[in-house]
Amino acid sequence: MRQKQVYKSPIAAMLWSIALPGLGQLYNRDYIPAFLLLTLEFLINLFSNLNLAILYSFNGDFQQAHEIINYEWGLFYPAVYGYSVWQAYNYAKSINYRSNGNGPLKRTFFTGWFFGLVIGMDLGLFWHNLSLFEELRVLSFLHFPVQNGLVFGLLGALLGHLIEKIYKRKTVH
Repeated sequence: MRQKQVYKSPIAAMLWSIALPGLGQLYNRDYIPAFLLLTLEFLINLFSNLNLAILYSFNGDFQQAHEIINYEWGLFYPAVYGYSVWQAYNYAKSINYRSNGNGPLKRTFFTGWFFGLVIGMDLGLFWHNLSLFEELRVLSFLHFPVQNGLVFGLLGALLGHLIEKIYKRKTVH
């Protein structure tokens, strides 16, 4: 009896995890990590007040965003977020690879991107209060935790991706 081929879109898994950490794992039917990531998402958001800080930032009340966020908890969020997206993408790739009759997938994808994202978002949250961002008018939007985390996260992700590409290019030759 032939087993039905199951295809999981890595992009869909990644997008579900971008929307909410753990949803990509649910899409992949990877239930234990999904439950753990959804629980961590809930707890970190609850104790860090991250959603309130995002709400205040998007409404232009940046001072309230500064005051409401608990950075001791907020610094955990990028790791949970980045891992969730990375794991969902790579697990979907692995499912597809195994469903084609191959053994386990021996490589991962976008590792540099996600490490850079996590480190950049953490640095953005940590450095958001630098007086330089307030003094230089061009950088004044970086004086706020949500925007700074996003900007540094994207810059870190791009840098991590470039480092990974360079490393892989050098190890192939």
